[in-house]
Amino acid sequence: MVWLAVGILALAAAWALPVNLGSVTLPLLRKAGGGTPDLASVGQQWVESEKMGPASMMLTAAESIGDPGAPALRKSIAALAAKQSELVAWGGWDPYLDPLLKLQSRGSTPAVSTPVIDFLVPERARHALRSYLANSRSLGVQSLLKLTDLNRTGRFIPARQPGGQPLDTLILLSALLYQGDHFSPALQRQIRSLADTALRQHQLGELEGVYLDLLSLSRRLDWVQLCELLRRTEDTKTVGEYAHLARVAPRQLPIIYAAALFSSSADRVAAYLLHFGKTGLEDLRTAMSLGRGATTLLVERQLPINRSPVAGLGYAASLGILYPRLSLGLRWLGFLIGAFAILRGLDRLLFRGPQEFGPALPHAKSGLLALLLAGLFALATEPYLLKAAPISEFKARLLIPVLTANPPSTSIHPNTSPLAMDSTTLLSIAIFALLQVVMYLICLTKIREIARQDMPATLKLRLMENEENLFDSGLYIGIAGTATALVLQVLRIIEPNLLAAYSSNLFGITCVALVKIRHVRPYKRSLILESQGIPVQAAK
Repeated sequence: MVWLAVGILALAAAWALPVNLGSVTLPLLRKAGGGTPDLASVGQQWVESEKMGPASMMLTAAESIGDPGAPALRKSIAALAAKQSELVAWGGWDPYLDPLLKLQSRGSTPAVSTPVIDFLVPERARHALRSYLANSRSLGVQSLLKLTDLNRTGRFIPARQPGGQPLDTLILLSALLYQGDHFSPALQRQIRSLADTALRQHQLGELEGVYLDLLSLSRRLDWVQLCELLRRTEDTKTVGEYAHLARVAPRQLPIIYAAALFSSSADRVAAYLLHFGKTGLEDLRTAMSLGRGATTLLVERQLPINRSPVAGLGYAASLGILYPRLSLGLRWLGFLIGAFAILRGLDRLLFRGPQEFGPALPHAKSGLLALLLAGLFALATEPYLLKAAPISEFKARLLIPVLTANPPSTSIHPNTSPLAMDSTTLLSIAIFALLQVVMYLICLTKIREIARQDMPATLKLRLMENEENLFDSGLYIGIAGTATALVLQVLRIIEPNLLAAYSSNLFGITCVALVKIRHVRPYKRSLILESQGIPVQAAK
C-alpha cells in the first residue's frame, strides 16, 4: 500500500505542475498576468499621453473581452476628445502634422478617428507636404522623395503620370513617417535600403510591396495608430503580415492592434495569429483578459492555450514561468516515478511471496512498463503534441488593395478554441490502454494460480504451455482494436486519426512482451531447473 500511495502522490504532484511541451496552461497564464496592467489601465496611459487613437483601440478591445475598467476608459477618452476635438481624427497630436493641420479650417476636421490616407490624397495636402519635406536634411527622406521620378513600376501607376496619385501619396506618407522617426530603427534601415536600391536600379522593385501594405494599413488606421504600430514593427515582413490581417479580419483589427501595443511586439503577435488562425485569436483574447504579463508570455512562447483542467498551484506556476524546461522535466519525472511506484505496489499485492513462482525479479525490470505508462500520462496531458496545428485561416493570400471610400467587408469571426486532439480519439486510446492493462493483470493472475498449486514442476510447466494462447491474447485484442478503430473512422463515428488505430496494436505488443519476457520466461526457467533437480539459486 505504501508503494501505491507514493505513486498516487507522485502523479498528483506531476499533474499539479502547469507546464506542457506543446501548449500553455491557463494557471500559468493567470500567474504571469497577476499584478500586471490590464487593457483598460494601459488605455488610460495612452490617454495620459494625449493619444486618443491607440486609446480608442484599447477601449474597443477591452469592451470585447469584458474588461471592468472599460467604462472609465471611455469617459477619459471622451474628456480628452472634448478638449482636443480638432485632433480626434488624427488620433492625437504630432509636431510633424503641422503642415497638414494648417490646411484644416476650424470645424472641417471630422470628430471621429479617420484613416490617415484620407487626409493625404487631396492635391492640396500633397503639395503642402512635399514642400515641407523638401527642406528636410535627412538623407533617407530625400531618397524617398526621389522615388516620384521613377517610371518603372509594377502594380502602381508612376507618381508623375496621370493616375499616379496613390503612389505619390504613399511616397509622401513614408517620407513623413521617416522624418518623424515613426519607423522602428530596424524598419527604418530596411526602408532606407530598399529606397536606395530602387533609385540605383531605376525601378520601384521590392518597395512596391511595402507601399501596398502601407496602403492597406493607412486605409484603416489614423495617423497616431499607424505610427505606434510601426514603432513596434521590426521589418517589412511584419508590416505585410499586419496589412494582410487587416484585410482578412477587419472586425478583429482592434484586438489584433491592441495585442501588438499590449505586448510591445507586433512581430510576435502577427506570427502567432498567422500560425494558429482563429483559434490563436481566441487564445490571444483569453490572455489579454488575464493581463499584460499573460499576453507577453503567450506570444513569446508561440504556443496555444491548453484549456484542460490543471491544478496549477501557485509555487508550481511560478516555477513554470521562471524555469519552463526544468518544470517540464520534473513533470515527466513525476509521471515516471508515479507509474513505477504503482506497478511495484500492484506487484506486491498480486505476488506477496517472491518465491511463489521462481526467484524475485529486480525492481528495475518494472521500468519498461513504467516508462510506457508514464508516456501515456504525459500524452494524456499534451492534447496539442500528437496532432499538427490546423491550417491557419489567416494564412497569406494574394489580395491587392485599392483606394475606395469604403473598406472591404470581409470578416472572420473567432470561434471557441477546441482541443487539438479530438476527445473521441483520446477516449479510444484510453480504452485500448485499459484493455491491455486488464489483460496484463489477468495473465499475472493465471501465473499466480499455477504457481500456488501443489504439483510437480513438470506438470506446472505443461500447464504454462497450455496457457500460451492466453499469454498471446494481448496481440489478438490489439489487432481487433486496430481494425475496429479503422472501421469507426471510415464510418466517421470517431475523428480520423491513425494514432488512435495503431495505438491498440502498440499496446498489445507491449503487453505480450512484458508478460512473456518479464514473467513467463523467468518462471518457465525456474520450473525447468526444478524439474531437473537443480536448485534455482545455484543456477544463477
